[in-house]
Amino acid sequence: MSGKENNFPPLPKFIPLKPCFYQNFSDEIPIEHQVLVKRIYRLWIFYCATLAVNLVACLAWWISGGSGANFGLAFVWLLLFSPCSYVCWFRPAYKAFRANSSFNFMAFFFIFGAQFVLTVIQAVGLSGWGACGWLAAISFFQTSVGAAVVMLLPAIMFSVSAAMMAVAIMKVHSIYRGAGGSVQKAQTEWSTGTWRNPPSREAQYNNFSGNSLPEYPTVPNYPGGGSQWP
Repeated sequence: MSGKENNFPPLPKFIPLKPCFYQNFSDEIPIEHQVLVKRIYRLWIFYCATLAVNLVACLAWWISGGSGANFGLAFVWLLLFSPCSYVCWFRPAYKAFRANSSFNFMAFFFIFGAQFVLTVIQAVGLSGWGACGWLAAISFFQTSVGAAVVMLLPAIMFSVSAAMMAVAIMKVHSIYRGAGGSVQKAQTEWSTGTWRNPPSREAQYNNFSGNSLPEYPTVPNYPGGGSQWP
């Protein structure tokens, strides 16, 4: 937003890069939704941590006789989904609650729903997906008990992530429906281009108030001593 310096991600000063986003829950998110938006943010952090733990578990899997392709995919998932999940589903949720944006709510539901399905698949642990889920961990006990125990940790974390995602999407949907969101509003935001950077609710209120205040009439000027009593 104009006039506000980007502050996320926080980068050390010696890195010649600047933050890409402005993020301030208390400044931009209505107080009644701050707890939920912060929980979605913590869910993103937990999912990134899960991907990091999954990478370590896939390394243990590979060292103990598993396929190296799983480790390679786990590395790709960590590099790809850590930033993309922030941009593709957390930021839409943040902007949706900041401005009551139907388009960003729709984007969140679509992308976060796909993320939920992927996380369930990762929790299951299908072969060749680069995820140490339940099937992969349990079946590997016959080969290496130590590696299988390590593989159980991301399986548990993927399951917890999927459960929290299901709860989050239901809570956000209930708020979205209660706030009067609709496909028509999303289409209007798309056609006008306001979906890119929708103004905050405070800015919308200020604009409405500024344009709706009546102008006081000017005081008339009476000629020739009209201000004196006879």
